[in-house]
Amino acid sequence: MTANLAPSPADPLAQDVDTLTRDGIVGRKGAFARDWAERMREDMMTAFWEAIQRPGGAVGRGPRRWYVELHPEAISGFAELASHPWVTGMCERVLGPDYQIVEIGFDTPFQGAMNQPWHRDFPSPAETYRDRRITSLAFNLTGVDVTPDMGPFQIAPGTQWDDGRGWKHEMFPDRALWPRFEERAVKKYPEMGDISCRSALTMHRGTAHPSPIARPVLVLGVDAPGAGHAALHDMMVRRAFHEGLPPSVRDHLVSRVVETLVPITQKHDIEGLVMGSED
Repeated sequence: MTANLAPSPADPLAQDVDTLTRDGIVGRKGAFARDWAERMREDMMTAFWEAIQRPGGAVGRGPRRWYVELHPEAISGFAELASHPWVTGMCERVLGPDYQIVEIGFDTPFQGAMNQPWHRDFPSPAETYRDRRITSLAFNLTGVDVTPDMGPFQIAPGTQWDDGRGWKHEMFPDRALWPRFEERAVKKYPEMGDISCRSALTMHRGTAHPSPIARPVLVLGVDAPGAGHAALHDMMVRRAFHEGLPPSVRDHLVSRVVETLVPITQKHDIEGLVMGSED
C-alpha cells in the first residue's frame, strides 16, 4: 500500500489515501450525477423486491434490514462505477494494480430497523492487524439523500487496525468495549452521487431508522490478490455483457461468464447481525 505518500497538489489521490489510512474511510462528493444515482436506486429496489421472494435472496442484517447480492448486470451503471477514475485510482493505490472486484450488492434498512451491534464485516487478516496493510475495500453509494431519521451509517474512525481476534467470530466486540467506538463515532449523511471508500474492518453499524423512506446503499467490494473474499461470492455475467465491458473493468472482475444468469443464493451471512440490537 502507498499510504506513506505525502499529499500534494500534483497527486490529488494522495490526500484521500492518507485519510483512508488514518480513519478507515474517505469520501468523494458528487462523483456521479444525481440522475445516475436515481437509476441506481431504482435498480436496487427492483432487485430487492425480486430477491425477498426467494430463499437466500435477501439476507437479514437485523430487524427490517436486509442485504442483497447482485450480478453486475443488475446495476445499469456498473461499468461507469467500476471504471470511475476515483474508484480505480483508490484501488490501484491501496490494493495494487491487480486488484479484484469480487462483490456488488446493497444494504437497505426500512422503517423500524434498529441500531446494529458494533461490528466489522469479516475477521481481520494478519496483514492488517499486524502489518497495517489494507487488503480489501468497500465502496458505498447512497440511493437517497440521507437525513437523521434514515438510520445513518455510523463508523468509528481508526478502528480498522484493531486486532479483534478475541471478539465473537472475530467481528463482534463485547459490549464492554463499545464505549471506545462510541467516543469516536461519526454518523454519515451522504447525498445522491457521493461515494465513499472504506475498510470493511473499520468498526461500524447501521442506526435506528424511524423514517418511512428506505435507505438503500450500494456496496462494491474489491480485494487485493490473495485476500480471498471472492470465495464468499459467486458473481456471474453473460457473455455479451462481459465482452462489452471496458478492459479496465473486465480485467479486474472476478466473475463467471455464463449463457444464463442464475439468481444468487448468498454465502456470506453475518450471523451476529440477524437478530439486531437495541442499545
